[in-house]
Amino acid sequence: VNVIATAPGTVRGVRDGMADILQTAENAPDVTSKECGNGVVVSHGDGWETQYCHLAVGSVAVEAGDRVAIGTILGQVGLSGQTQFPHLHLSVRHNGNVIDPFDPDGAITCGEPSETKLWSDAIDAPAGGLITAGFAAGVPEYSAVKAGSAHGTTLSSSDDLVVWGYVFGGRVGDEIILKIDGPNDQIINQTVVLERNQAQLFRATGRRAPQSGWPVGNYLGDIQMIRDEMLIDTATTTVEIR
Repeated sequence: VNVIATAPGTVRGVRDGMADILQTAENAPDVTSKECGNGVVVSHGDGWETQYCHLAVGSVAVEAGDRVAIGTILGQVGLSGQTQFPHLHLSVRHNGNVIDPFDPDGAITCGEPSETKLWSDAIDAPAGGLITAGFAAGVPEYSAVKAGSAHGTTLSSSDDLVVWGYVFGGRVGDEIILKIDGPNDQIINQTVVLERNQAQLFRATGRRAPQSGWPVGNYLGDIQMIRDEMLIDTATTTVEIR
């Protein structure tokens, strides 16, 4: 995913060359004083600047001194620096002070959204949703789900069959529906109700392989996120049983 400049300006500094590694991984490097990872800082004049952190190694596309316009590609989303999952950390500063672009004047109070925002187009925060889904031969480790390595594209007929969904913005009472459809019929349809608010989570369900093994063919996983009887998001995934 490309990271683009949010406003015109001049590149004040860049860093590249830091590896894309989860900080929970055993081989994670020490990122003290380099928590931003690979990044770009753009000066916009009058004391305003933006900083773009955790870019993918080798993706930084600008150099210090370059002029950029709105939409100029600066790099790509990565996993460098102090990260637990791939994302962009965008900081907005004015005269060195961090500014909330949703509340630049600090006037927001509970129940009364600020009318002053820095976004040129209104941005509504998503209510929650599914990041990804996949199949595995057992319930995967959460670290593998976050790293993007938990999904198996092929499984053996003797493997246990598990489908999982990676969710963000989960709220108490949300329903996560997990289904597996095989070549001949539906194998599982389970609903899991969330018991607490969580910024990120994953849920999984599955079945042990029958004694005769799973029928060879393609299997479809379907994950749905329901809130107050309304569909928030859905994701599908497939696996081939050989």
